[in-house]
Amino acid sequence: MDTVTLSRLQFAMTAGFHFIFVPLTLGLSLLVAWMETLYVRSGDDLYLQMTKFWGKLFLINFIIGVVTGITLEFQFGMNWAEYSKYVGDIFGVPLAIEATVAFFLESVFIGVWIFGWDRVSKKVHCLSIWIVAIAGSLSALWILIANGWMQHPVGYVIRNGRAEMVDFWAVLTSSYGWLKFGHTIASGYVVGAFFVLGISAYHILRKQHVAFFKRSFKMAATFALASAVLVVVIGDFHGAEAGRVQPAKLAAMEALWDTQKAVPFYMILIPDTKNERNAVEALGIPKMVSFLAYKDWNAEVKGLKEFPKKDRPPVMEVFVSFRTMVGLGFLFIGLSLVAWYLARKDRLESYPFFLRIMLYSIPLPYIAAQLGWIVAEMGRQPWIVYGVLRTSDGVSKNLEPSQVMASLIGFGLLYSFLGILDIYLLTKFAGKGPEETGTVY
Repeated sequence: MDTVTLSRLQFAMTAGFHFIFVPLTLGLSLLVAWMETLYVRSGDDLYLQMTKFWGKLFLINFIIGVVTGITLEFQFGMNWAEYSKYVGDIFGVPLAIEATVAFFLESVFIGVWIFGWDRVSKKVHCLSIWIVAIAGSLSALWILIANGWMQHPVGYVIRNGRAEMVDFWAVLTSSYGWLKFGHTIASGYVVGAFFVLGISAYHILRKQHVAFFKRSFKMAATFALASAVLVVVIGDFHGAEAGRVQPAKLAAMEALWDTQKAVPFYMILIPDTKNERNAVEALGIPKMVSFLAYKDWNAEVKGLKEFPKKDRPPVMEVFVSFRTMVGLGFLFIGLSLVAWYLARKDRLESYPFFLRIMLYSIPLPYIAAQLGWIVAEMGRQPWIVYGVLRTSDGVSKNLEPSQVMASLIGFGLLYSFLGILDIYLLTKFAGKGPEETGTVY
């Protein structure tokens, strides 16, 4: 493999691994803040136990996630120096704000939350976890504004052979960046909610700390249902925005080869990329793609053949990832609705089969989140900045394939260790169940 392919593979591995931790941080921090708020308002020690138990799992995920994020940063200088030189004036600004403001707040107040038990008032302690949750979302916002600019570059000019920012407000208010932020945040909430639902289901099945985990399950089910619906709603707008600014991506998502009007959505579709057609098209919903993309039943949608082959994204990877992600999104709504209903009726123990489904569903929101990033990033190819800079032109010039391979193996070993450590710690402490409320950490 050449340097470009190896560098892409390395960035995909490190970014994908880091993003295992990000959505759980976003979702679980908000749930823990909600639990502690209920404790402060009610004085109910069960909410305090919940705060400490789920908070401990949050901290394990957060700490390991920070380590994976640090190694990710190095690659902009190591593998993607040409990209960094070309767009650093724009891309570096939101990343600098994220590090100096959002991550700083998150780091400071997570320290207050960890060490502040019995040292600060209940309200101040509760406020600290809310600041952690909000700062985590702000951190995601700035990173996704930077990524949104790569997807839909605005507010810049090409000067002296590089992109320079001329309108920070345009970058900040990019609709693509904000829709991406909303979609990502909501998907993180689903990850956090299903994490709590699955672990709670495990303990209810084993009849351990039943009152504790039934209450945790009920809170998470409510959160999951609202978040899953939000993901689908925002995803609809985000998909339409992607179709507007990246029509080749939309065509790949739907495996649409020829430009058409009133495009149907086929429930069963098998692309034949070699012959630039679809081998199977069945169970079509008339005009649905046109409506979803442009809110017009008869709108014209550009097909892949409108674009030179060198400017098309990889169709099969984008199509399969998109279809699977969408299917999982609707599955989450269905599972959340059943979970919410059974928890509300206090009938969870009567449906052990459903509890097992929820336990084994823990990985599914993670998978959906990863698929979303595959659609976003592979659907943008062959551009690293859409329509401005090709991925092949962004890689460092002085790199040899052997050097990238060495760092790829090194990162792979490091992340394998961190992954095993994360699974071990989460499994160990999740399986132990809650401790007495007097125990602090």
